Amino acid sequence: MDYSKKVARSYKAQSIETASPGKLVLMLFDGALRFMDAAKKGFEEEDFTKRNEDVNNNLIRAQNIVMELQGSLDMSVKGDLPGTLYRLYDFVVYQLQQSNLKKEPEPIDNAYKTISELREAWEEMLSQNQEGLAGEPGSISMKA
Repeated sequence: MDYSKKVARSYKAQSIETASPGKLVLMLFDGALRFMDAAKKGFEEEDFTKRNEDVNNNLIRAQNIVMELQGSLDMSVKGDLPGTLYRLYDFVVYQLQQSNLKKEPEPIDNAYKTISELREAWEEMLSQNQEGLAGEPGSISMKA
């Protein structure tokens, strides 16, 4: 591994270790979107075996991230939000599974749209919390 890749990995590891819980959730959304993009790009691969491998590996990674987000939900929070998010994450995982099973890129679009909207809402909530609470430590729960 060349020096620049080592530095980049070190920087990435450091940014993850020092990120707030709210920022980590944002990073998970970004990762899921990145793997969905990579899976869609995998459908363009000419070599059948490589295409299936690229699509499968990236969809599995995206699913794992979404299941991590789902697993981090605090279902004891009152109201409809935890249940709604749980069902949305289920929908996303199902779409990614269908894409992988049928080797069709279209279900990825549904999953991508849902995660993009959730990411946007999460980012807005983070910025409002930072502004409204002046960045008080512990003001944002990791529970997504």
